[in-house]
Amino acid sequence: MSDRNGLRYGLLGLVLIALLVVMVLVFQRPETPTDTPTAAAPAAAPVIESLAALDQQAPSRRDLNIQTWQTAEGAKVLFVAAPELPMFDLRLIFAAGSSQDGDTQGLAMLTNAMLNEGVAGKDVGAIAAGFEGLGAEFGNGAYRDMAVASLRSLSAAEQREPALALFTEVLGAPTFPADSLARIKNQILAGFEFQKQNPGKLASLALFERLYGNHPYAHPSEGTPNSVPSISREQLQAFHARAYTAGNAVIALVGDLSRADAEAMAARVSAALPAGPSLPPPAEPSVPAPGPSHVEFPSNQTHLMIAQLGIDRRDPDYAALYLGNQVFGGGGFGTRLMTEVREKRGLTYGVYSGFSAMQARGPFMINLQTRADQSAGTLQLIKDLLADFIAKGPTQEELDNAKREMAGSFPLSTASNAAIVGQLGSMGFYDLPLTYLEDFMNQVQALTVEQVREAMARHLDSDALVIVTAGPTVEQKELPPPSDTPIEQPTGVPEH
Repeated sequence: MSDRNGLRYGLLGLVLIALLVVMVLVFQRPETPTDTPTAAAPAAAPVIESLAALDQQAPSRRDLNIQTWQTAEGAKVLFVAAPELPMFDLRLIFAAGSSQDGDTQGLAMLTNAMLNEGVAGKDVGAIAAGFEGLGAEFGNGAYRDMAVASLRSLSAAEQREPALALFTEVLGAPTFPADSLARIKNQILAGFEFQKQNPGKLASLALFERLYGNHPYAHPSEGTPNSVPSISREQLQAFHARAYTAGNAVIALVGDLSRADAEAMAARVSAALPAGPSLPPPAEPSVPAPGPSHVEFPSNQTHLMIAQLGIDRRDPDYAALYLGNQVFGGGGFGTRLMTEVREKRGLTYGVYSGFSAMQARGPFMINLQTRADQSAGTLQLIKDLLADFIAKGPTQEELDNAKREMAGSFPLSTASNAAIVGQLGSMGFYDLPLTYLEDFMNQVQALTVEQVREAMARHLDSDALVIVTAGPTVEQKELPPPSDTPIEQPTGVPEH
């Protein structure tokens, strides 16, 4: 026998002996009575229960203790302590969206995009490296109503303090360097060229222009090819001084922080901002003339965009309209629109509706794309479905299903610090009560079929629709008859 084989058999013998010893110990171990706990016993593993145990009740959700105060400079603060993770999320929301552009379309968006492009002694690369070196994240964006800047960082003082210092510098004292301004303008102008090849975007631009006329919501947040090139650094500085003031800001803060920590952070951010009051919200828009318009575009598909003025964010019918829209077209599969347009007739890959409630009346919109030669029939079908829903409202079964779905998904709205800080920012910006989240779900669950029908009828009119189509002008075909057997759908999103 070789030395190698001898070693192999020797190791095998040791393993067999050890296995025998373990078996003897196991079979000779005295039984422990099941009703006698022992100090050394491990904790019981969590038991996975059936969803049936919920008995159609809403799952538990996170209770928020929302604290609020105002800084010395006038910023409104909303804070939730969340010690579960050693981090924090900070978000500032300013009434500094494109509705504040005035005659310079794109000014608000460009100002926001330039915030982190330079501060005294640091260019865009140094700012990015500063946040990255601390494990922190900076975010920003501008929309029609608001502009946002956010910071996520570890909450330990050694990371929190330098991250907050850099954030306040970026937010309170941007230098708007000329080279960055030229680069970002070129990126925006390149985006305008890309839009020319996107019929959905062309339809959206035409729709908002028709829906809002001379109102600030009419123009796109990114501005236009004519307005952006002429925006100067001095205009950015003036807009920042006017719109990024403490009095025009809401500070939302969630994380592993004490109340004293949160107050100190909010005060520090607020003091770094320019001094000034809040800006007034945009005026209410005028009701537009209804009817269709068409954007000619060479494609196989036609984009349909159907809209009318909806509600502002504080409208008392918000909950009823939200719930009604979940039944009609906002809840994905199972809605009236998806069932009738996609599943029974196979006319589209997806069709959706929704209310975009803003500071002033936002749009109610339905959008989809369908075969160009069936676009007229599809449009008429959607108008008929909307008219029927306004007249009759949802069925009791549809309403119950929508309520159950909303109750089941609602905990996700507070499932993470990022989700909570988003809710706080919205509540502060639109001046909603601190009990809003609880109030909203209670209102939804208490609504009746008749209340939802009445709310939809108050705010929607199938004869007052603004309609924009984008696609080719082709001979139209009749729609296929509805079928209770689902029609096979395409495997991907259809191309233009």
